[in-house]
Amino acid sequence: MTRINEIGVVLFNHNRDYVVGKILKAWIEDNRGIADIEFDTDDDADVVCQKVKSGTLKGVSVGYRIDSLEEVMAGKQSTDGRFTGPCEIARKWWPYEISIVSVPADGTVGVGRQAEPNDRTVPLSVLERQLQININNGGKTA
Repeated sequence: MTRINEIGVVLFNHNRDYVVGKILKAWIEDNRGIADIEFDTDDDADVVCQKVKSGTLKGVSVGYRIDSLEEVMAGKQSTDGRFTGPCEIARKWWPYEISIVSVPADGTVGVGRQAEPNDRTVPLSVLERQLQININNGGKTA
């Protein structure tokens, strides 16, 4: 959490050229990421801020990089016993931005983005594992 607390920013839709605010403090509590943010005062940021205040924009997502994964095979338990495979669990990762998003990848937690080239397609096996992760976390699948 050091990097996001030191230089992390708030973006709109993960657009690195659309900075709308700063992160005052970010931390993990009960296995969930939480952050206090402050919107900038320029016109672009104000538009996003007003849409958040009115309830039009409700989605939040985090951009992050994974350094180490634990792969859990189908029907097996993760090393900490929290998850049933098939899934992959990020054991070493670091968040670098928070985004206000119009359509979140996962509406139940607001997280699910990793830094990667935009032209990369996501294999079906990764999507299936993400679905299992969502089920393990009590999230809705549809």
